[in-house]
Amino acid sequence: MTQHDSARAAVFSAGSWGTAVAKILADAGTSVIVHARRGEIADAINTQHRNPGYFPDHELPASLTATTNPAAALDGADFLVLSIPAQTLRANLAEWAPQIRSDTVIVSLMKGVEQSSHLRASQIITEVTGVSEDRVAVLSGPNLAREIMDGQPAAATVACTDEGAARRFQQACHTSYFRPYTSTDVIGCELGGAVKNVIALAVGTASGMGLGDNAAAMLITRGLAETTRLAVAMGAHPATLAGLAGLGDLVATCTSPLSRNRTFGINLGRGLSVEEATIATRQTTEGVKSAEAILALAHVHDVEMPITDVITALLNGKVTLAQATGALMQRPPKPER
Repeated sequence: MTQHDSARAAVFSAGSWGTAVAKILADAGTSVIVHARRGEIADAINTQHRNPGYFPDHELPASLTATTNPAAALDGADFLVLSIPAQTLRANLAEWAPQIRSDTVIVSLMKGVEQSSHLRASQIITEVTGVSEDRVAVLSGPNLAREIMDGQPAAATVACTDEGAARRFQQACHTSYFRPYTSTDVIGCELGGAVKNVIALAVGTASGMGLGDNAAAMLITRGLAETTRLAVAMGAHPATLAGLAGLGDLVATCTSPLSRNRTFGINLGRGLSVEEATIATRQTTEGVKSAEAILALAHVHDVEMPITDVITALLNGKVTLAQATGALMQRPPKPER
Protein backbone atom coordinates (compact mmCIF):
# COMPACT_ATOMS: atom_id res chain seq x y z
CA MET A 1 0.00 0.00 0.00
CA THR A 2 1.39 3.40 -0.93
CA GLN A 3 1.72 6.27 1.51
CA HIS A 4 -0.99 8.07 -0.44
CA ASP A 5 -3.43 5.16 -0.08
CA SER A 6 -2.76 4.81 3.63
CA ALA A 7 -3.02 8.52 4.52
CA ARG A 8 -5.72 9.47 7.00
CA ALA A 9 -7.18 12.97 7.42
CA ALA A 10 -9.42 14.45 10.10
CA VAL A 11 -11.35 17.49 8.87
CA PHE A 12 -12.61 19.94 11.49
CA SER A 13 -15.38 20.93 10.76
CA ALA A 14 -18.43 20.27 8.55
CA GLY A 15 -18.96 23.78 7.14
CA SER A 16 -19.04 24.51 3.41
CA TRP A 17 -15.28 24.60 2.78
CA GLY A 18 -14.51 21.83 5.25
CA THR A 19 -17.05 19.60 3.50
CA ALA A 20 -15.62 20.44 0.08
CA VAL A 21 -12.04 19.67 1.16
CA ALA A 22 -13.20 16.44 2.81
CA LYS A 23 -14.72 15.46 -0.54
CA ILE A 24 -11.46 16.28 -2.35
CA LEU A 25 -9.44 14.18 0.08
CA ALA A 26 -11.83 11.23 -0.16
CA ASP A 27 -11.88 11.42 -3.96
CA ALA A 28 -8.07 11.38 -3.87
CA GLY A 29 -8.12 8.08 -2.00
CA THR A 30 -7.34 9.48 1.44
CA SER A 31 -9.24 8.05 4.40
CA VAL A 32 -11.33 10.94 5.75
CA ILE A 33 -13.36 11.52 8.87
CA VAL A 34 -15.16 14.82 9.43
CA HIS A 35 -15.69 16.27 12.89
CA ALA A 36 -19.15 17.85 13.05
CA ARG A 37 -20.43 19.72 16.06
CA ARG A 38 -24.05 18.75 15.43
CA GLY A 39 -25.07 15.12 15.73
CA GLU A 40 -27.66 15.38 12.99
CA ILE A 41 -25.01 16.53 10.50
CA ALA A 42 -22.68 13.66 11.41
CA ASP A 43 -25.57 11.19 11.15
CA ALA A 44 -26.61 12.51 7.73
CA ILE A 45 -23.05 12.25 6.41
CA ASN A 46 -22.77 8.67 7.68
CA THR A 47 -26.19 7.41 6.56
CA GLN A 48 -27.24 9.61 3.63
CA HIS A 49 -23.77 10.64 2.38
CA ARG A 50 -24.90 14.29 2.37
CA ASN A 51 -24.36 17.41 4.44
CA PRO A 52 -27.85 18.88 4.84
CA GLY A 53 -26.49 22.03 6.45
CA TYR A 54 -24.61 23.19 3.34
CA PHE A 55 -24.88 20.90 0.32
CA PRO A 56 -28.06 18.84 0.66
CA ASP A 57 -28.19 18.18 -3.09
CA HIS A 58 -24.61 16.90 -3.38
CA GLU A 59 -23.75 13.28 -2.67
CA LEU A 60 -20.54 12.76 -0.72
CA PRO A 61 -18.16 9.82 -1.27
CA ALA A 62 -19.37 6.73 0.56
CA SER A 63 -15.91 6.33 2.12
CA LEU A 64 -16.26 9.68 3.92
CA THR A 65 -17.47 9.35 7.52
CA ALA A 66 -18.24 11.77 10.34
CA THR A 67 -18.26 11.95 14.13
CA THR A 68 -19.00 14.45 16.89
CA ASN A 69 -16.13 13.04 18.97
CA PRO A 70 -12.87 15.01 18.46
CA ALA A 71 -10.72 12.21 19.89
CA ALA A 72 -12.25 9.65 17.55
CA ALA A 73 -11.67 11.94 14.57
CA LEU A 74 -8.03 12.54 15.52
CA ASP A 75 -7.19 8.91 16.27
CA GLY A 76 -4.46 7.91 13.84
CA ALA A 77 -4.74 11.08 11.74
CA ASP A 78 -1.79 11.90 9.50
CA PHE A 79 -3.38 15.28 8.75
CA LEU A 80 -5.59 17.53 10.85
CA VAL A 81 -7.36 19.85 8.44
CA LEU A 82 -8.79 22.92 10.18
CA SER A 83 -11.70 24.73 8.54
CA ILE A 84 -13.25 26.91 11.22
CA PRO A 85 -13.62 30.70 11.59
CA ALA A 86 -10.26 32.32 12.25
CA GLN A 87 -11.61 34.17 15.28
CA THR A 88 -12.62 30.92 17.04
CA LEU A 89 -9.47 28.97 16.15
CA ARG A 90 -7.59 29.65 19.39
CA ALA A 91 -10.33 28.47 21.76
CA ASN A 92 -11.25 25.42 19.71
CA LEU A 93 -7.66 24.34 19.15
CA ALA A 94 -6.89 24.59 22.87
CA GLU A 95 -9.64 22.03 23.43
CA TRP A 96 -8.41 19.66 20.73
CA ALA A 97 -4.63 20.05 21.18
CA PRO A 98 -4.09 17.28 23.80
CA GLN A 99 -5.51 14.72 21.35
CA ILE A 100 -3.30 15.63 18.37
CA ARG A 101 -0.61 13.05 17.58
CA SER A 102 3.02 14.15 17.72
CA ASP A 103 3.54 13.41 14.03
CA THR A 104 0.25 14.83 12.67
CA VAL A 105 0.60 17.61 10.11
CA ILE A 106 -1.87 20.41 10.84
CA VAL A 107 -3.31 21.99 7.68
CA SER A 108 -4.96 25.40 7.92
CA LEU A 109 -7.77 26.38 5.56
CA MET A 110 -8.42 29.65 7.43
CA LYS A 111 -8.18 32.95 5.57
CA GLY A 112 -8.22 35.51 8.33
CA VAL A 113 -6.14 37.32 10.94
CA GLU A 114 -6.99 37.12 14.64
CA GLN A 115 -8.51 40.36 15.89
CA SER A 116 -6.98 40.33 19.36
CA SER A 117 -3.40 39.31 18.53
CA HIS A 118 -3.09 40.14 14.79
CA LEU A 119 -1.63 36.67 14.29
CA ARG A 120 -2.04 34.50 11.22
CA ALA A 121 -3.65 31.07 11.62
CA SER A 122 -0.35 29.18 11.39
CA GLN A 123 1.09 31.33 14.19
CA ILE A 124 -1.92 30.61 16.40
CA ILE A 125 -1.57 26.90 15.70
CA THR A 126 2.10 26.79 16.75
CA GLU A 127 1.41 28.98 19.77
CA VAL A 128 -1.53 26.95 21.09
CA THR A 129 -0.29 23.43 20.29
CA GLY A 130 3.45 23.94 20.74
CA VAL A 131 4.19 22.15 17.45
CA SER A 132 7.04 23.34 15.26
CA GLU A 133 6.27 25.40 12.15
CA ASP A 134 7.41 22.56 9.88
CA ARG A 135 4.31 20.61 11.00
CA VAL A 136 1.91 23.36 9.94
CA ALA A 137 0.74 23.69 6.35
CA VAL A 138 -1.65 26.06 4.58
CA LEU A 139 -4.01 25.28 1.69
CA SER A 140 -5.01 28.39 -0.23
CA GLY A 141 -6.18 29.33 -3.71
CA PRO A 142 -9.18 30.25 -5.87
CA ASN A 143 -11.47 27.59 -4.45
CA LEU A 144 -15.19 28.31 -4.34
CA ALA A 145 -16.73 25.47 -2.35
CA ARG A 146 -19.82 24.95 -4.51
CA GLU A 147 -17.75 24.61 -7.68
CA ILE A 148 -15.55 22.07 -5.91
CA MET A 149 -18.63 20.12 -4.89
CA ASP A 150 -19.73 20.13 -8.53
CA GLY A 151 -16.36 18.64 -9.51
CA GLN A 152 -15.36 21.66 -11.57
CA PRO A 153 -11.60 22.15 -12.20
CA ALA A 154 -9.65 24.06 -9.56
CA ALA A 155 -6.12 24.45 -8.24
CA ALA A 156 -4.54 25.60 -4.99
CA THR A 157 -1.22 25.99 -3.21
CA VAL A 158 -0.09 23.81 -0.31
CA ALA A 159 2.49 25.79 1.66
CA CYS A 160 4.71 24.48 4.45
CA THR A 161 8.26 25.28 5.54
CA ASP A 162 8.88 21.53 5.26
CA GLU A 163 8.70 20.74 1.54
CA GLY A 164 8.22 17.06 2.31
CA ALA A 165 5.11 17.74 4.40
CA ALA A 166 3.72 19.96 1.64
CA ARG A 167 4.29 17.20 -0.93
CA ARG A 168 2.58 14.60 1.28
CA PHE A 169 -0.54 16.69 1.59
CA GLN A 170 -0.35 17.56 -2.10
CA GLN A 171 -0.50 13.84 -2.84
CA ALA A 172 -3.33 13.33 -0.36
CA CYS A 173 -5.58 15.89 -2.10
CA HIS A 174 -4.67 15.54 -5.79
CA THR A 175 -7.65 14.50 -7.90
CA SER A 176 -8.76 14.68 -11.52
CA TYR A 177 -10.48 18.02 -10.80
CA PHE A 178 -8.28 19.48 -8.05
CA ARG A 179 -4.62 20.27 -8.78
CA PRO A 180 -2.49 21.30 -5.78
CA TYR A 181 0.93 22.96 -6.14
CA THR A 182 3.51 23.24 -3.34
CA SER A 183 5.33 26.17 -1.80
CA THR A 184 7.40 26.98 1.26
CA ASP A 185 6.00 30.52 1.53
CA VAL A 186 3.46 30.15 4.33
CA ILE A 187 3.39 33.89 5.05
CA GLY A 188 2.61 34.83 1.45
CA CYS A 189 -0.13 32.22 1.11
CA GLU A 190 -1.81 33.20 4.37
CA LEU A 191 -1.72 36.94 3.75
CA GLY A 192 -2.91 36.51 0.17
CA GLY A 193 -5.91 34.59 1.47
CA ALA A 194 -6.68 37.02 4.29
CA VAL A 195 -6.30 40.36 2.51
CA LYS A 196 -8.18 39.29 -0.62
CA ASN A 197 -11.32 39.05 1.52
CA VAL A 198 -11.02 42.73 2.41
CA ILE A 199 -10.45 43.67 -1.23
CA ALA A 200 -13.50 41.59 -2.20
CA LEU A 201 -15.55 43.64 0.26
CA ALA A 202 -14.40 46.76 -1.58
CA VAL A 203 -15.20 45.30 -5.02
CA GLY A 204 -18.60 44.14 -3.81
CA THR A 205 -19.33 47.54 -2.30
CA ALA A 206 -18.46 49.25 -5.58
CA SER A 207 -20.76 46.85 -7.42
CA GLY A 208 -23.58 47.46 -4.97
CA MET A 209 -23.19 51.21 -5.54
CA GLY A 210 -23.62 50.66 -9.27
CA LEU A 211 -20.02 51.39 -10.21
CA GLY A 212 -18.70 49.66 -13.31
CA ASP A 213 -16.08 47.15 -14.36
CA ASN A 214 -13.39 49.81 -14.53
CA ALA A 215 -13.80 50.41 -10.79
CA ALA A 216 -13.71 46.67 -10.08
CA ALA A 217 -10.53 46.20 -12.13
CA MET A 218 -8.93 49.16 -10.40
CA LEU A 219 -9.72 47.80 -6.94
CA ILE A 220 -8.51 44.29 -7.80
CA THR A 221 -5.25 45.56 -9.28
CA ARG A 222 -4.47 48.08 -6.58
CA GLY A 223 -5.69 45.61 -3.97
CA LEU A 224 -3.10 43.13 -5.19
CA ALA A 225 -0.47 45.86 -4.95
CA GLU A 226 -1.22 46.62 -1.31
CA THR A 227 -1.50 42.93 -0.43
CA THR A 228 1.93 42.34 -1.95
CA ARG A 229 3.44 45.30 -0.10
CA LEU A 230 2.29 43.96 3.25
CA ALA A 231 3.24 40.36 2.52
CA VAL A 232 6.76 41.25 1.35
CA ALA A 233 7.26 43.51 4.38
CA MET A 234 6.39 40.52 6.58
CA GLY A 235 8.81 38.17 4.81
CA ALA A 236 6.84 36.72 1.90
CA HIS A 237 8.13 36.23 -1.64
CA PRO A 238 6.44 38.59 -4.14
CA ALA A 239 5.96 35.77 -6.67
CA THR A 240 3.59 34.03 -4.25
CA LEU A 241 1.17 36.95 -4.52
CA ALA A 242 1.18 36.62 -8.30
CA GLY A 243 0.21 32.96 -7.98
CA LEU A 244 -2.84 30.91 -7.00
CA ALA A 245 -2.84 31.96 -3.35
CA GLY A 246 -2.54 35.62 -4.33
CA LEU A 247 -3.90 36.82 -7.66
CA GLY A 248 -5.86 33.62 -8.30
CA ASP A 249 -7.75 33.74 -5.02
CA LEU A 250 -8.22 37.50 -5.32
CA VAL A 251 -9.86 37.27 -8.75
CA ALA A 252 -12.22 34.45 -7.76
CA THR A 253 -13.30 36.11 -4.53
CA CYS A 254 -13.76 39.55 -6.07
CA THR A 255 -15.71 38.45 -9.13
CA SER A 256 -17.81 35.39 -8.26
CA PRO A 257 -21.43 35.63 -7.08
CA LEU A 258 -20.56 32.62 -4.88
CA SER A 259 -18.13 34.77 -2.86
CA ARG A 260 -19.56 35.65 0.55
CA ASN A 261 -17.17 38.61 1.00
CA ARG A 262 -18.18 40.09 -2.35
CA THR A 263 -21.85 39.49 -1.49
CA PHE A 264 -21.43 41.21 1.86
CA GLY A 265 -19.85 44.19 0.09
CA ILE A 266 -22.71 44.35 -2.42
CA ASN A 267 -25.15 44.58 0.47
CA LEU A 268 -23.10 47.40 2.01
CA GLY A 269 -23.02 49.21 -1.32
CA ARG A 270 -26.81 48.98 -1.58
CA GLY A 271 -27.12 50.79 1.73
CA LEU A 272 -27.46 47.97 4.26
CA SER A 273 -25.78 48.42 7.62
CA VAL A 274 -23.04 46.02 8.72
CA GLU A 275 -25.55 44.26 10.96
CA GLU A 276 -28.10 43.96 8.15
CA ALA A 277 -25.46 42.75 5.68
CA THR A 278 -24.33 40.13 8.21
CA ILE A 279 -27.86 38.75 8.45
CA ALA A 280 -28.30 38.82 4.67
CA THR A 281 -24.99 37.03 3.99
CA ARG A 282 -25.73 34.32 6.62
CA GLN A 283 -22.25 32.71 6.59
CA THR A 284 -18.93 33.75 8.17
CA THR A 285 -17.38 36.65 6.27
CA GLU A 286 -13.69 36.64 7.22
CA GLY A 287 -12.93 40.01 5.62
CA VAL A 288 -15.25 41.80 8.02
CA LYS A 289 -13.64 40.14 11.02
CA SER A 290 -10.04 40.56 9.84
CA ALA A 291 -9.96 44.03 8.23
CA GLU A 292 -8.98 45.94 11.37
CA ALA A 293 -6.30 43.38 12.32
CA ILE A 294 -4.81 43.53 8.80
CA LEU A 295 -4.73 47.31 8.97
CA ALA A 296 -2.97 47.08 12.33
CA LEU A 297 -0.31 44.86 10.72
CA ALA A 298 0.10 47.47 7.97
CA HIS A 299 0.73 50.16 10.57
CA VAL A 300 3.27 47.99 12.42
CA HIS A 301 5.17 47.33 9.19
CA ASP A 302 4.76 50.90 7.89
CA VAL A 303 2.90 49.76 4.78
CA GLU A 304 0.35 51.88 2.97
CA MET A 305 -2.94 50.03 2.39
CA PRO A 306 -5.51 52.61 1.27
CA ILE A 307 -8.26 50.19 0.23
CA THR A 308 -8.02 48.25 3.49
CA ASP A 309 -7.97 51.55 5.38
CA VAL A 310 -11.14 52.82 3.71
CA ILE A 311 -13.03 49.53 4.05
CA THR A 312 -12.13 49.34 7.74
CA ALA A 313 -13.42 52.88 8.24
CA LEU A 314 -16.63 52.01 6.36
CA LEU A 315 -17.20 48.88 8.46
CA ASN A 316 -16.65 50.91 11.64
CA GLY A 317 -19.09 53.61 10.53
CA LYS A 318 -16.42 56.30 10.32
CA VAL A 319 -17.10 57.16 6.67
CA THR A 320 -20.12 57.03 4.36
CA LEU A 321 -20.19 55.25 1.01
CA ALA A 322 -19.65 58.55 -0.81
CA GLN A 323 -16.77 59.49 1.48
CA ALA A 324 -15.18 56.07 0.97
CA THR A 325 -15.20 56.53 -2.81
CA GLY A 326 -13.82 60.05 -2.51
CA ALA A 327 -11.05 58.94 -0.15
CA LEU A 328 -9.72 56.51 -2.74
CA MET A 329 -10.17 58.66 -5.83
CA GLN A 330 -8.78 61.87 -4.34
CA ARG A 331 -5.48 60.41 -3.17
CA PRO A 332 -2.43 62.27 -4.48
CA PRO A 333 -1.25 61.01 -7.90
CA LYS A 334 1.96 58.99 -7.94
CA PRO A 335 3.90 56.54 -10.16
CA GLU A 336 2.28 53.12 -10.41
CA ARG A 337 5.47 51.41 -9.21
